[in-house]
Amino acid sequence: MQISENSRVWIYQSNRVLKAEEEQQIQQKLDDFTSQWLAHGHQLTAYGEIRHGQFLILSVDEQVAGATGCSIDKSVYLMKEIENEFGIGLFDRFRIAYRDGDQVVTCSKPEFEDLLRKGELNSNTIVFNNLISSRKELESSWEVAMKDSWHSQVFCGKVN
Repeated sequence: MQISENSRVWIYQSNRVLKAEEEQQIQQKLDDFTSQWLAHGHQLTAYGEIRHGQFLILSVDEQVAGATGCSIDKSVYLMKEIENEFGIGLFDRFRIAYRDGDQVVTCSKPEFEDLLRKGELNSNTIVFNNLISSRKELESSWEVAMKDSWHSQVFCGKVN
C-alpha cells in the first residue's frame, strides 16, 4: 500500500521473535483491522506491517482522515487481543531492541545497562527508536546509532 511519509505511526515491540505462522496470522489481523479502521465514521487510510519478526507497526495517513482517541483506543485493544492470543508482550516499554550484526536483539533495561558497562554495546550500537511518530522517521530515524537516539540521554555515563 502506498501511504504518505507524513503518516502517523505506532510501533509495538514484541518481547520475542514471532514464528512464521504467527507472523502470517498477525499480519492478517492487521490487514483486517486497517481495512475497517474508522474515526468518527470516516475510513482511515491505514497500513499494518510486521518488521524483523518483532515489530508490529500501524500507520495512518492523517492528511486523509485523522485518528481520534476512540480509533486509537481500538488499535490498542487490537494489540491487547494479539498479546493474549499469541502469548506475547507488546507493551513493555522497558525492553530495548538493538542490532547485533544482522540480528535484532531485545533485552531488559538492566541487561542493556550491563552490556554497556561491559563494553559489549557502545554509542555506535544501532538501536531501535520506537518513539518516532511518522513514516518518514520510520525510514530515516528508527534504526540509528545510540549516540543519535534518546538512548544516549537515558544511558548517559554508561556509554563508551
